[in-house]
Amino acid sequence: MLWLYLLGLLTVLIIVLRRVLRRQAPLNDELYSKRVAIEHVQSGVAWIRADGTFGSVNRSFAETVRCSPENLAGQEWYKMFPPEEHHRAGEAYRQMLLSGVHCFDGPGRRMDGSPVWLNVKLVAAYDRKARLVGHHCLIEDKTRERELEQRILLMSAAPEAERRRAGSAVSA
Repeated sequence: MLWLYLLGLLTVLIIVLRRVLRRQAPLNDELYSKRVAIEHVQSGVAWIRADGTFGSVNRSFAETVRCSPENLAGQEWYKMFPPEEHHRAGEAYRQMLLSGVHCFDGPGRRMDGSPVWLNVKLVAAYDRKARLVGHHCLIEDKTRERELEQRILLMSAAPEAERRRAGSAVSA
């Protein structure tokens, strides 16, 4: 008799568990698809806890700053910028708190000390009770584009300087 009672209880628990898992599966699929979509749009994605430390970091983010994701966990997020840029990172954080999202470009520093130019987007994350629980930090490495822009500026400035020198030599 006890076995029948336990078997009935087990059956009820299995039915309840299946229903919960069926409801959970679409949510898991949706979260997975959003994560994949974000990673295709933004190369580097990191979760920053409310205390300002890295919670989780995707492989692309870690490669951009030349570090392993495990080594970034627990470090303060703004330290990926040189000390003279910490005030800009703090101001970007304050703007993100006001508007929910803030983007900026600026120089960064890889963990090996080499410079990197980053396009950074900070997105506030809230829980169901509208409390700030951290933010997402999305980055793109714009170092190559920045170097090309600087070369183009130098190349376009050189002919302009030649024209000015030629113009001053003619008038003299």
